[in-house]
Amino acid sequence: MADDNRRTIPRPQLARDPKFDELSPEVGEIDEEALGDLFEDDPDHALSMLADMRTATDPALAALASRLAGRLVLDVARVGPVQARGIGRMASSPADRAEGDLDIDRSLDALVAARGTNSAVDPERLMVRHWTRPSTAVALVVDRSGSMSGRRLATAAVAAAACAHRAPIDWSVLAFADRIIAVKSQDDARSTTSVVDDLLRLRGRGTTDLGGALQAAARQLDRSRAKRRITILMSDCRATTGGDAVAVAHRLDELCILAPADDCDDAVEFASLVGARIADIDGPSGIPIAIQHLLEGSPLSRPIPTRSGDPESVGRDAPR
Repeated sequence: MADDNRRTIPRPQLARDPKFDELSPEVGEIDEEALGDLFEDDPDHALSMLADMRTATDPALAALASRLAGRLVLDVARVGPVQARGIGRMASSPADRAEGDLDIDRSLDALVAARGTNSAVDPERLMVRHWTRPSTAVALVVDRSGSMSGRRLATAAVAAAACAHRAPIDWSVLAFADRIIAVKSQDDARSTTSVVDDLLRLRGRGTTDLGGALQAAARQLDRSRAKRRITILMSDCRATTGGDAVAVAHRLDELCILAPADDCDDAVEFASLVGARIADIDGPSGIPIAIQHLLEGSPLSRPIPTRSGDPESVGRDAPR
């Protein structure tokens, strides 16, 4: 990502947005009150502008945008239930059903009875303590091929924060074009704000290795002990290089696709081929509720516009 981070946006280019002078009246400044008003009226526009300002040539403006974007992205992303933190919980189970250390307290009656009758301990009455697995692991795969505008960057950042909210320990983020970057590995303890900031500094590249990206997601999820392993793909699903993405997708435990609302036809076709659930997304604020309902397999109560105008496509199950 070092090459991406060296490319910045000069102030005159940022000023092409009609709201820019209102949000940044002076060099190195952001009017937080004006930003708050814009966020209340149009959160997608506010987040998109902050994403662009995060890579401003002006370092003071970029630093302010980073701090404010991190805060707002996390606020937007907090939708839906959160998995308990930790690698699992300690449980006690019958010794013939699980492996672990003997639970003396819960096995005491069986041990005393066996000693009193000078007989072997009934194994069905012995209990062992062991760690249970976390319930869900998520690998977010972000397509960075082509242009990465502020809106796309903000959308990817909110998606990462939403995944972290849903599975605060067991999550990863990959960005891909012709090569794959692990922004956060499955067993990495990086903070959500650091991951969000890295995504806001991404720049687009050319070709799209969809199959390679899904393979990388599978390798990340192989590190997890979770019962449910979900790959969330943010892409138009137009592969231009690499191997057979359909074959790779069929080997994933579970695949959900977040496709751009104005360019979703190929993603819908890909979802149909591999049996994935798909949502069409028009901006960053629609991401958290879409992820919630994709993971739950239920339709959205509030439709998100699609290219075809079909509101039922959000959260639908693609035909297998």
